[in-house]
Amino acid sequence: MGYCINCGQQHPDGIRFCRFCGNQQPGEQLLARLRSEAEQIHYQRLAAEQQRQQNQQYNQPRW
Repeated sequence: MGYCINCGQQHPDGIRFCRFCGNQQPGEQLLARLRSEAEQIHYQRLAAEQQRQQNQQYNQPRW
């Protein structure tokens, strides 16, 4: 299930137009590209968080 990019109503995957507002929905090719980009961003954020944690551990004073 997906959501309309205009009105936010839930609809089945693969439809071309929203049945509530009539707005055209993105095609599968665009959706696949956006999902890929979102996944890359997710992994970049995870790597940055891990790096931040390592830096905090390294910068803590050793008594």
